[in-house]
Amino acid sequence: AGDGTTTATVLARAIAKEGFEKISKGANPVEIRRGVMLAVDNVKDHLKAMSRPVSTPEEIAQVATISANGDQEVGNLISEAMKRVGRDGVITVKDGKTLLDELEVIEGMKFDRGYISPYFINSSKGAKVEFQDALILLSEKKISSVQTIIPALELANSQRKPLVIIAEDIDGEALSALVVNRLKIGLQVAAVKAPGFG
Repeated sequence: AGDGTTTATVLARAIAKEGFEKISKGANPVEIRRGVMLAVDNVKDHLKAMSRPVSTPEEIAQVATISANGDQEVGNLISEAMKRVGRDGVITVKDGKTLLDELEVIEGMKFDRGYISPYFINSSKGAKVEFQDALILLSEKKISSVQTIIPALELANSQRKPLVIIAEDIDGEALSALVVNRLKIGLQVAAVKAPGFG
């Protein structure tokens, strides 16, 4: 029981090769594409009907081991990761700096953007901002006016919860007000640029 990557690669190459051959002999490229797309839909339906979901840790480890080029340790680690994060969890595999394979589970949300100002740092363990049970304000727009965030700040203050603001950007008087309140009254707040923006 593998994950099908080798089969998919061999099939894709064969389909592309045959398609290019037919086109070089005068076949209509649009018709070739249409035929390939119909075949893909048909194959997907058949695969779905033939597939069987893996659910036990042993089955997951078996498939993961095959995907890891036969490395059983990595397969078992991925199986353990899936058991810990659940069906809807996210698993990220990275090259490490040691010779050991290890599993790290991060509770909550993590993305590759940092706080906009170092004045939001609240952790003595490095330059981090860490909150528990925080309120989140999401904005698709740039926030420059403090007036736009006052309701969120008041709500966070009344509920005595930290506030994380994730927006396209935060600058001007809005950022200044957050930093001043953080420094003067210890407001538990952090502003972060949303992933996907600049």
